Amino acid sequence: MSKYPSVKDHSYPSNKEKWHHIIFGADTIEGRRFDIWLLWAILASVIVIMIDSVTEINTKYGTALGYLEYFFTGLFTLEYVARLYVSHDKRKYVLSGWGLIDLLSTVPTYLGIFIHGPQFFSVFRTFRLLRIFRVLRLTSFMGEAQNMGKALRRSGAKITVFFGVVLIVVVVMGTVMFIIEPPEAGFTSIPRSIYWAIVTLTTVGYGDIAPVTALGQFLSAVLMILGYAVIAVPTGIVSVEMSQTNEHIICSNCEHLEKDRTSKYCRKCGTELKK
Repeated sequence: MSKYPSVKDHSYPSNKEKWHHIIFGADTIEGRRFDIWLLWAILASVIVIMIDSVTEINTKYGTALGYLEYFFTGLFTLEYVARLYVSHDKRKYVLSGWGLIDLLSTVPTYLGIFIHGPQFFSVFRTFRLLRIFRVLRLTSFMGEAQNMGKALRRSGAKITVFFGVVLIVVVVMGTVMFIIEPPEAGFTSIPRSIYWAIVTLTTVGYGDIAPVTALGQFLSAVLMILGYAVIAVPTGIVSVEMSQTNEHIICSNCEHLEKDRTSKYCRKCGTELKK
């Protein structure tokens, strides 16, 4: 027996209100089925777009993939019109984040009839897969996501200062490498040298630019070692904030971190603390 009620268990003033509950809600059997089938359709359309981007497959099966694209576009157009029809505030839905994504994921195919090359908007269909969080009701995961968000906000100042230092390091190192390295090695300008410093500091190492002088190679090695700190420091800052989030109480009003778990009220704003 499903833990979700059916729309038949509710009374609605009109069929339009009932369909609004099904299309925009996920707390009924019909609403969850609608969202799950929609997610399958979105996933299938994304796979078609991915396959169509392969030149060999497009050359051989381009016509069939084009028909599939028209099918999914028609399906998503009907869904968009249905959402618009049952929406309580049409303007609010159209201008909302989901409304814009729904529209931009449908428009490219129609534009392609008149204008060549608007298919890059099709990437918006992948964002629609985020609806899975609403369908699955991952409350425990969403709670952890909220804790992570709060930890990121509290550590924002520290991370900003850290990245400011990193920015200074790459600018200085890039400028120094531009001075000591010959243009033949690829250091033809300060911006290009800064690009090399960023690639080296983040330990990506594309290899398209490499120092040839002894001093340049030494500084490159120092920058590579420093790159491990670039990865470790922000992670450590956020980890500390997250551990404090779990150990202490956060004020729901001002997000003050109350270290005394016996406190009933926030020391900063006086709001009652919920443990």
